[in-house]
Amino acid sequence: MTTLTREEIVRGLAENRRSPNGAVRNAHAEALAGAAETSGDRALFREALDNLINAYLYSSESPKILVPFARLLQEYDKDPGAFSHWDAHSLFWQFKWVATAISDSPGIPLESATGWLDEMERRYRIAGYSERPVREAEMWLADAIGEDGRAERAFRSWLAAERDDMSDCRACELNGQGQYAVLHGNDAEALELWKPVLDGDLTCAEEPHRLLATSLLPLLRLGRADAARSHHLRGYRMARGNESLLPSVGKHIEFCALTGNESRGLEILAEHAPHVAPLANLDDRLSFHGGILVLLRRLRELGHGRTPAVPYEGTPRTVDELYEVLYAGCLDIARQFDARNGTTRVSDRFLARVGREPLSATLPLGVRSTALPRTAPAPVSTPPSPGSESALTGAAFTDLVGRARRARDLGHPGTDALWAQVAVLLDAQPEVDPLVRADLADQQALAAGRRGDEEAPKLLSAVRDDYRALGLAERVALTELRLAGVAAQSGAAPTEVRALLRVALRSAEALDADEPLRARRIALAELSAIRMESYLRSVETPDGDDHHDHHGVLAAELSDFVAAHEDTASDLVAEAEEMLGRVALAQGDPERAMPLLEASAARAILAGRPWQAVDALVLRAGVLMTLERPEEAEAAARSALEHAAEVTDAEAQGVVRLTLADILLQRGDTAAESAEHALTGAHWFDQAGLTADGGAQARLLLARAYARDGRSAEAAEVLQSALADLLEHGDQQAVSVRQFLGELLRQLNEPRPAAEQYLLAAEITKDWEDPRPQAGLAHSAADTLNDAGLAVEAAAAYERALELYRLTGEAPIAEVRILRSLAWLDLCEEVTAATVAGARKRMEEAAQVLETALVADPGSPGLRSELAQTWHQLAQVLDRHVNANGQPPEDDEEGTGEVQDAGDERLAEAGAERAAPLSPTEVDGLRLEEIELWDRAGRVYAELGPDHLRDRFQCLNNAAWTEQERGHADAGCARVSALIDEAGTLPEDDVPDWLLPAAERLLAQLNDRD
Repeated sequence: MTTLTREEIVRGLAENRRSPNGAVRNAHAEALAGAAETSGDRALFREALDNLINAYLYSSESPKILVPFARLLQEYDKDPGAFSHWDAHSLFWQFKWVATAISDSPGIPLESATGWLDEMERRYRIAGYSERPVREAEMWLADAIGEDGRAERAFRSWLAAERDDMSDCRACELNGQGQYAVLHGNDAEALELWKPVLDGDLTCAEEPHRLLATSLLPLLRLGRADAARSHHLRGYRMARGNESLLPSVGKHIEFCALTGNESRGLEILAEHAPHVAPLANLDDRLSFHGGILVLLRRLRELGHGRTPAVPYEGTPRTVDELYEVLYAGCLDIARQFDARNGTTRVSDRFLARVGREPLSATLPLGVRSTALPRTAPAPVSTPPSPGSESALTGAAFTDLVGRARRARDLGHPGTDALWAQVAVLLDAQPEVDPLVRADLADQQALAAGRRGDEEAPKLLSAVRDDYRALGLAERVALTELRLAGVAAQSGAAPTEVRALLRVALRSAEALDADEPLRARRIALAELSAIRMESYLRSVETPDGDDHHDHHGVLAAELSDFVAAHEDTASDLVAEAEEMLGRVALAQGDPERAMPLLEASAARAILAGRPWQAVDALVLRAGVLMTLERPEEAEAAARSALEHAAEVTDAEAQGVVRLTLADILLQRGDTAAESAEHALTGAHWFDQAGLTADGGAQARLLLARAYARDGRSAEAAEVLQSALADLLEHGDQQAVSVRQFLGELLRQLNEPRPAAEQYLLAAEITKDWEDPRPQAGLAHSAADTLNDAGLAVEAAAAYERALELYRLTGEAPIAEVRILRSLAWLDLCEEVTAATVAGARKRMEEAAQVLETALVADPGSPGLRSELAQTWHQLAQVLDRHVNANGQPPEDDEEGTGEVQDAGDERLAEAGAERAAPLSPTEVDGLRLEEIELWDRAGRVYAELGPDHLRDRFQCLNNAAWTEQERGHADAGCARVSALIDEAGTLPEDDVPDWLLPAAERLLAQLNDRD
């Protein structure tokens, strides 16, 4: 083994602390601890042990902390004085981790676990710490071994004990208190306890990550499905891929299994396939695998036992196979705990969890997930025998047929379902009217025609013959019309279709004069002929011919139809009016279309066919939005949703909700309701098999609604799930979606993936004629790369954006912001005369760009504000140069500014090297230049008015302190006093509340320093 030097070990420890949690980090930490022990440097060995404990803790190998902790405790007992105050505090803090690890390790005898707890209590008492953490550890151990009375006493003692430096953070404590409440059936109490954490008021390294997962089932049990959905989207994003949060991942998988989202659960399982292994932490394994087992059991019940799951120990497994191996492993662990604890509590809780029944039949989550493969259909149950008690009586069957016929005649969306019931029960009837069989055959033939089946014409011809034999001429006429429709749908020659239409019309006209349906059959034949003739004309028109005349002819035919049948077939007239509205839109006349669509919807509703109004209302709502009449558009969309209650077509339901969601989102103040409709719309599109089309658009809208509602994490999760689909909808949308995702990721403090999205979007636009989109995306990518600390990559992106902006010649403000960013990047590594000169050059170039732009637009407040900001930042560059000389300003309790400079923070984090020493004369010259620049910027801000008071105050603040550094405190005080006097002369509404207190505090500080 190669011996590491002390420097290599120190560097390795620093790298290890920054490494991702997991087995690789642990192995490296183990090697460093061994090398440190070999080195004989006890302080270094203690540091390496502490690092190893922390590495184990945030991994699936947390029980391993016992050995390094025992070694570190030995080091403390040998020489407590070698431990600093912080080192000793850290050691005692780790005692809590050990107590948890012991409780979670069934291989450690109960006597040893209790002994460690006693040792923790003794040492805490000697060190003067509160017993609060001890009682919490005792509570969980007592609960695990079934000593409920002891657990309750420990719980009360935990709450009563004083909080001190050794207490867990409030977020973690509330987690435990709420979990204890859940164990005792108090879901509502738990959620009330957790509220500050779930709302983000209390956070830590692993909260609210864990609680978002833990709260899922309590929320569902209380009927708070919307909150549960939100917690899943937010929480899984936080837990995904984090080895120490595998139990939380298991809870998310379980949630999916219990809410009808088994496919989503299977996808989460696939994302964590490497962790579906015999984890070293048996308690974590029981928790993680327990959640997986809930999903696998549910999949088996749904007939997916043979569906591939994920490998286990290198071997591919089906759902059935994985269930068996995980179940056996978890049950063995539970029994190990039971054997140690002397109870069956752990196995009882495990079995109860795995056996949980769904809490919601279907809870749409918004995220896209691949549908599960189709399973073999369940065998159709044998219809009840005529003599059985469950058989449908003759009267009831007759009533069912009557309802099916009425629905058919109305064109009701539920017609197919009623006839399907008739089909199931038909053979169980002792006698069946031949007309019932003919009507059922008619319905089945019609369904075949809608599907485009080749056998549809043959089926319809047989139905026609049956009706003719029964003497039902009006049904014969209707069937002949359907034959024409099927012919047109199948692409038959126009002459053949026209011939069939003539036959259908003659049959309708030949009906007896006293036939009640004669007028309707004629009207239907005429309207069908108008519709199909329009189609046939388009087929016969050569490519390139003007279709405007066709629209005119169609409009005239439809208008004549409306006039002729307005009083006899209102539902058909409603159809004709909707067609007229569409023709008007095709002719570019939306104003003419609006009353036609409105009349169509109203007529359908009055005719008792509200579902027929839906399409016209949805179309009208969309057109009204283009006409900038949002209130009317919303009313039309809401009416469409109301009348869609009986619509059974999933795509139509999706379209209605997507339309209303879009309108509400554009209103700006109804994002939450917009999200509800977009969510439901996505679900309906999924049901229709349109996940990649309408479903993708609904998810995009849902993400935008979530973002508008301040729910960025949920928005990002939804958008990422639909990203692949959305990218297939053209370059414009691909760019927009990637840019939107970049914005979301940036808000979530994920700068690297955000920058990736901006750069991918920019790549799409690189061949566009207009360079502005690419420039803006490159600029956003540069800012985000800068946020991520990737200076080289950021600089390259800034330079590219600058080049593109200059091609447009229309973006001076964007140019100068890039130049200022590049100036600060020049200083991020070191502050030398050369780097300061480069930064100064960038700032001066920025000022020149603005001064040139101001020649053309001298009154522009935006340009003037940017110019003042450029002078301000140039002064900060010079101030950085002075500070790098090794002569920092005197200590200042309050700091030298009300507003911290972001550039200063970046340089401090970068650990900038100091420049070559400046002479006192050079320092004073730079400070004078700083003051002049701040004064110049301040004057511009003063001219720009009250909106720029904070900017002006920052300039004054900096100039005043710089005067003080030069030994001219009076000059600085005079500046501040002048501002205070000026504020006294301004209207009260123009003076913000913060200004006078800040100025007076600054004046007091300057006087104290003097």
